[in-house]
Amino acid sequence: MMARAMNMDDLIGSLDTQATRLTTARSQTGGDVAWYPYNILGNLAHVDGMLSGENRDLDRLAQGLPVADIGAADGDLAFVLEDIGGWDVDIVDTAATNMNGLQGARALRDHLGSRVGIFDIDLDRQFELPRERYGLVFLLGILYHLQNPYYAMRELASRSSYCLLSTKVARFAGPERTPIADLPVGYLVAPRETNNDPTNYWILSPAGLERLVERTGWHILERSNVGNTVDSDPSVPEHDERMFLLLGSSSAQASRSR
Repeated sequence: MMARAMNMDDLIGSLDTQATRLTTARSQTGGDVAWYPYNILGNLAHVDGMLSGENRDLDRLAQGLPVADIGAADGDLAFVLEDIGGWDVDIVDTAATNMNGLQGARALRDHLGSRVGIFDIDLDRQFELPRERYGLVFLLGILYHLQNPYYAMRELASRSSYCLLSTKVARFAGPERTPIADLPVGYLVAPRETNNDPTNYWILSPAGLERLVERTGWHILERSNVGNTVDSDPSVPEHDERMFLLLGSSSAQASRSR
C-alpha cells in the first residue's frame, strides 16, 4: 500500500467515516465474535488535545518505518492508520487475555482485505517484537495491564523512535487513601480492586510514570492528564485519571549517533 501524508487533523477528521466503516465490517463478518465493547478510537481525542506543533505530523513520527499498535483489542486503530496513511502496521497483543482471543482483529482483517500483521505475543514474558525497528508505537490503555511494565518500556525504547502512551494513574491509593502523587511509585492493586478485573496490575502515580519512562530509555515530549486529576484512586471508577504522553526514545537516538 502506498503511503500518504497524514497528520493529527487528518486522523481526527476521518474518525466518523472510519467508525462507520468498522461497524459495518463487524456486522458483515459473520461468525460468533465477542467484540470488544469499548470505543477503541476514543483515546485519539485526548491524543489530539495533547499534541502540538511538529508533533502533530504523524508521518514525521512514523519516519516511513512500520508502526505497532500494542494491546490493540480488535485492532480498530491499526486498521484506521493503514487505511488513512497507507502505513505498514502490526497488531501486537496477547490472545490469552484479549477479549476474543484476537478473533475480532483477524475477522476484521480478512473482511477488510487488510495487510495489517497480527502477532500473538505474551506481553507478560520477556517478549521480542516481531520487527527489528518501528518508527512509532501506540501503547494506549495497556501499560497497567502488564505484569512487567519496566521490561516492556525498555524493549520498546530499544526498537522504536517514538511512543504514544496512555495509562491509568492515581494520586491516592490503598484503604487509607495514602497520597502518592508526588512519589515515583507504583501501586499493585488487588485482583478485583480495579474494575473487578484481575488483569489490572500496576497503577503508577504521575511521578511514578515519569520516573518509569525516564529509567527505561525515553524522554517526555508532550504530556496531558485527563479525568479526575485531583483525587484519583484506582479503586473508585469515578476517580479515574489517565495520563497521555508522547515519548521519544533516548536509546534509539543514542544508537543513531554512534
